[in-house]
Amino acid sequence: MRTDISNWKPLTVREINEIFSDIPIRWCIAGGWALDLHLGKQTREHSDVDVIITREEQFIAYEHLIRDWTLYRAEDGKLSLWEDGVYLNTTNDVWVSKNDESPWAFQLMIIDTEDYWWTYKRDKSIRRPIADMMLKTDEGIPYLRPEIQLLHKAGGSNVREKDYRDFQTMLPSLLEQEKEWLKSSLNRQFPEGHDWLKFL
Repeated sequence: MRTDISNWKPLTVREINEIFSDIPIRWCIAGGWALDLHLGKQTREHSDVDVIITREEQFIAYEHLIRDWTLYRAEDGKLSLWEDGVYLNTTNDVWVSKNDESPWAFQLMIIDTEDYWWTYKRDKSIRRPIADMMLKTDEGIPYLRPEIQLLHKAGGSNVREKDYRDFQTMLPSLLEQEKEWLKSSLNRQFPEGHDWLKFL
């Protein structure tokens, strides 16, 4: 079990693309990098890099990554080795490094899907077709749609200052339908209201 949670030396987005382009699964860049890819420029420093995969394709990802990487499941505040053949039913995050002493290189975010639909883990009534979740850069790098990424940033129990700044940075570039989807989703998750709604 590892406890060095701040020991990060993240790969670049291009390096991630090189790795995952050879794995026959649906994947995309998430987190702050997804928003920067949408804008076509880096707006702030990023301490890590997140990659989304689907739960149903986790074994395919595992079989390819384990050849060159060490994978740790993150659950209940602990990091433990993801061992061969163990299906992750409830784990949503996997941290990846070259070996058990090297810095963390990237993080896998495992999402739940059913019948070609993605389901938001914090409110199962919020869904989206999997095929409609991702966009691509001109270079062909897939990334999570900005309105979906912003919902994840807004929907946590503790909205961080960097999440609010990301929202403000993205707001001028969001299309009306993207704003409407985010507004509708926030209203559904937070019927009592949310601080970001006044901007949408």
